[in-house]
Amino acid sequence: MNEHAGNTDDIGALLPHREPFLFVDEIISADEKLIRARHVFSEREFFFKGHFPLYPVVPGVILIETMAQSGGAGLRKQGIIGEKALFFLATVDKVKFRRQVRPGEEVRSEIENLRVSPRMIKQAGKAFVGGELAAEAEWMCLVQPEA
Repeated sequence: MNEHAGNTDDIGALLPHREPFLFVDEIISADEKLIRARHVFSEREFFFKGHFPLYPVVPGVILIETMAQSGGAGLRKQGIIGEKALFFLATVDKVKFRRQVRPGEEVRSEIENLRVSPRMIKQAGKAFVGGELAAEAEWMCLVQPEA
């Protein structure tokens, strides 16, 4: 299955997150093995005022959150996670930051589904800016079936 989402209105139906903590603009494609998504970090993001005012960069934890949100939205788009279920980060492993992400840059996430069950999601992700790898990590989320 290869689905396409066109705008942030679609994302609002896929994720419980809202501004200012929504970091997925579009699910480019999603199937049982791989999810591709994108997000542009605008100059207006709340964290740039303090991280760092003279040289703003996206915090590493936000890049991890971006990948995890992308993975969750892709699974929900496929109907693998129920529309009322919530998923919470439980572990984050093998994190590497390779490139800074600056205001105005688009991050493309590629998320691999390692294991998905009704109670647990294990994924690995990479975040790219253009062709450059910016960050990578593995994580596990616990699924709460009904919120």
